[in-house]
Amino acid sequence: MSTSHAFHALIDGELTTGTRQMAVINPSNEEVVAYCPRATPEEAERAIRAAREAWPAWRDTPLERRRQVLLAIADRIEANAEELEHLITLEQGKPLAGSKVETFQAPAILRYFANADLSPRILQDDAQQRAELHRRPLGVVAAIVPWNFPLVMACYKLGPALITGNTCLVKPSPTTPLATLRLGELIADLVPAGVVNVVPDGGDIGPLLAGHPDIDKISFTGSTASGRAVMRSAADSLKRLTLELGGNDAAIVLDDVDVAAVAPQLFGLAFVNSGQVCMSIKRLYIHSAIYEPMCDALAELARSAKVGDGLDPTTQFGPVQNRRQFDAVKRALELAPQYGRIIAGGRTYGPGYYVEPTLIRDIEEGNPVVDEEIFGPVRSLLRFDDVEDAIRRANRSPYGLGGSVWTRDVERGERIASRLETGSAWVNQHFAMAPHIPFGGHKQSGIGVEFSEAGLHEYTAIQSVVVAKPAQ
Repeated sequence: MSTSHAFHALIDGELTTGTRQMAVINPSNEEVVAYCPRATPEEAERAIRAAREAWPAWRDTPLERRRQVLLAIADRIEANAEELEHLITLEQGKPLAGSKVETFQAPAILRYFANADLSPRILQDDAQQRAELHRRPLGVVAAIVPWNFPLVMACYKLGPALITGNTCLVKPSPTTPLATLRLGELIADLVPAGVVNVVPDGGDIGPLLAGHPDIDKISFTGSTASGRAVMRSAADSLKRLTLELGGNDAAIVLDDVDVAAVAPQLFGLAFVNSGQVCMSIKRLYIHSAIYEPMCDALAELARSAKVGDGLDPTTQFGPVQNRRQFDAVKRALELAPQYGRIIAGGRTYGPGYYVEPTLIRDIEEGNPVVDEEIFGPVRSLLRFDDVEDAIRRANRSPYGLGGSVWTRDVERGERIASRLETGSAWVNQHFAMAPHIPFGGHKQSGIGVEFSEAGLHEYTAIQSVVVAKPAQ
């Protein structure tokens, strides 16, 4: 299925088809969904200039007016949710239920940031002086959005950028630009010209943005390797960076859990979005006392899972999103029998980029199947006897995004979770995110955070205003 809509980039308040076009592929059938603009470097430069020129007026726009704009964007998304959900499924592949999550979360995130408290903090107020801490906007923010959650990630970068008085250039992934482009079309009349620009590319504009002297901050979500490249490019101008990068999240499952009750939760959190989530469970450390029944329960869930086109209401898991990622997952599957035993899944097929939910047991660390992030529906089941050993093994990774502990003893679970070297640690849940809870990584999983007051502050610079008081 394709769409006949003519897509436009949003540059300096104008909707333009641009000078180049590119095809967007439906990962469910490898057919062209639509053609859309592909920005040239010159068009990207125009968008950067527009954002720079629009910044002083937007910076000086009263906070209440900026709130109104964010709330209006949230309302516009909700009013067009069905169309956006359809586009997300066509280009990303996820079931419509997953696309509905995006159109639900995106407005909620925008409303959270619309109500942010940006009032100055009083540090001192006595007979000598008054000292205040202010949060000032940085200038132009480049939001580089990945392909796994194209709409919601665009919004959780737009929200804090706009409310704090920055202007923004949004660059969607080359393989999932449509919902973001449509968002730009829907809000073009809500924001002043140049304040929001949506610039799709073919994968070649990112370095220009990261190194551009007129961009003051990069908010990037993507792989660790790409994050390193962004950091290098940003170094010359000492740009502010938020890098939300790869993860290889571990779940430590203790011997006191109810296998029948916990297995469906673990399975769902490992394979959500067909395993294409940085914070999904990728390594399951299972106590030996329950290893066999847990492996059996998870394998049964994998074998009964319905994989297919996201537009089919019976589909539970869609395809891998693009050919490059599909090939990477296939390489991991080819390696898996060298290191462990596949007990469910293992098959790929087409047309489309389909991978069955795959579980590998009797596997240990020290190989790429376990040690490297597999961004697709392939998961490792590792056995442990001693909890201290499980903690050491879970932490023995260059990544540190999220981790979880599963147990009937919540206090014990919390003690173990606090020792995980991760930005987020959960007990009896995983991938539990909310706008008011900071989200970021340790080690090579990133720098800085998104969400919450801490994430909001990443879009600002601190200014101390200190006023001497006249002598009495």
